[in-house]
Amino acid sequence: MIALLKTVHIIGLSIWMAGLIALPVIMQVYGRRAEMQTQPGFDEFRWLTHYAYTRAVTPAAIIAIAAGTVLIFAHHVLAPWMLAKLAAVSGMVLLHAWLGHVIVQAGEQRGNYRMPPVGLALLPAFGLIALVLWLVLAKPNLDTLVLALPDILREPRGNAIPARFDPL
Repeated sequence: MIALLKTVHIIGLSIWMAGLIALPVIMQVYGRRAEMQTQPGFDEFRWLTHYAYTRAVTPAAIIAIAAGTVLIFAHHVLAPWMLAKLAAVSGMVLLHAWLGHVIVQAGEQRGNYRMPPVGLALLPAFGLIALVLWLVLAKPNLDTLVLALPDILREPRGNAIPARFDPL
């Protein structure tokens, strides 16, 4: 069962990461074409970006996050590297949401919307993807970084987790 979950997680993550890289490139290539000024060209652009985002990239992100969450609880992994990975994945989620916003803006303002530079999405995407992969594959010892945190962030509060939040 764990092997199946890991496979689903890796496949979902691969599609999601590929989408975070491909969507900005597609938007730049299609968004700057002369055909964008015609209705068929605009329809093709909107169809391609909208359906790639809503039918491929977003479901892959949801599947990757759901399978990853189950794996965390199944393996009881709460090491500092995992918490850093979750922070990096949160950055990927924010980038994903911003790309959705850009796709909606480009689709609703035919020809009037100025595309942001492709590097504005690709640089954080590559950085976050590389960080996630490094944290998962290297599993670095981040104890020195944890010790650098203020005491209030490192000491438990002594409260039990409410039953409604405890998945196990």
